[in-house]
Amino acid sequence: MVNLKGKTIVVGVTGGIAAYKACEVVSLAVKAGADVRVVMTANAARFVAPLTFETLSGNRVITDMWDRDFEWNVAHISLAKAADVCIIAPCTANFAAKYAQGISDDFLSTLAQAVTCPVILAPAMNVNMLRSAAYMQNAATLGKRGVIFVGPSKGRLACGDEGEGRMSEPQEIFDKIIDVLMPKRDLAGKTILVTAGATREQIDPVRFISNYSSGKMGAALAQAAISRGAKVIFVHGNISIPVDASWSSVSVKSTQDMYNAVTAYYKEADIIIKAAAPADYAVVKAAGQKIKDGNVALQLTKTPDIAAYIGKNKGKRKLVIFCAETQNLVENAKQKLVSKNADLVVANDVTQEGAGFDVDTNIATLVTKDKIISLNKMSKRELADKILDSI
Repeated sequence: MVNLKGKTIVVGVTGGIAAYKACEVVSLAVKAGADVRVVMTANAARFVAPLTFETLSGNRVITDMWDRDFEWNVAHISLAKAADVCIIAPCTANFAAKYAQGISDDFLSTLAQAVTCPVILAPAMNVNMLRSAAYMQNAATLGKRGVIFVGPSKGRLACGDEGEGRMSEPQEIFDKIIDVLMPKRDLAGKTILVTAGATREQIDPVRFISNYSSGKMGAALAQAAISRGAKVIFVHGNISIPVDASWSSVSVKSTQDMYNAVTAYYKEADIIIKAAAPADYAVVKAAGQKIKDGNVALQLTKTPDIAAYIGKNKGKRKLVIFCAETQNLVENAKQKLVSKNADLVVANDVTQEGAGFDVDTNIATLVTKDKIISLNKMSKRELADKILDSI
């Protein structure tokens, strides 16, 4: 499922029998993680009770311009600023006329004039109203202003007539919302396996070998992939950020655990991105009890090389690996590109400010067989899209 977490969607409901379909639009958006705010006209409340939308959205429904029993930041201007997209479903001929002519005589029409986000209209009306000169002129005016239309479709109308004027189905409306909020869907139908975070190799019951990896880069890659239509398998060790419900997540502890998980799932993926920082060495025999004070000698053994295994067995899959270095960045990245049989190496000089572990930015050099791209400092989410672009 697409992840709309962090997005605010305003759903305006006007007075038409198709108002009941807006319930499913709200439900789909909420299930995708969006913050949904519903605004109803007085006539809309004659078809569907505001309580229905409040239950579905988890937010109070606004129906009255003059209602004083609300938090101040829910006023129409504040809501207009917060909206990432505004969908009017159903959009009656009356609302389209008011919107085209700039009439603002209730909360929803006032809000529509104030929003700066994309506006989507889902018309629903009698076929003759749809074909009337007045509506066609209003629709043309709104189209020229950049308003987006979804539908209407053909079918049996509430009045008994057959023809255009039936509001689009909720899934079609929701798909249009996704297209507006996430226009880049170039990974639809693809599965991406992302590893993230640090593994831990036990020394004794209270100590372990690990590193500073936070998992933030891997999480950014997962978020970017989801927003571009991919299914994500997220294999993670210790991370400092929450796992999103839209990811198919697998939690591991040791490098051997991560190796087992990746080798079990990689065949399901089209792309494998190894953003994790697995420990390179493990203790040969961890102590069963806490080691007491004193000098301790640990015998270490090399952990499985996950990237090398995938590189050898990937077939037509794409393999992306990360390379955290403190010197000879490009040279080491080129060497790893060949030795791991990777398609892309994301190289970081962790001594640079803003490029190390557990920060929200990164400075990367993308290395392939054909080119080297040096990138400036940017957020990890921005870098995630750059990496996906390169793939």
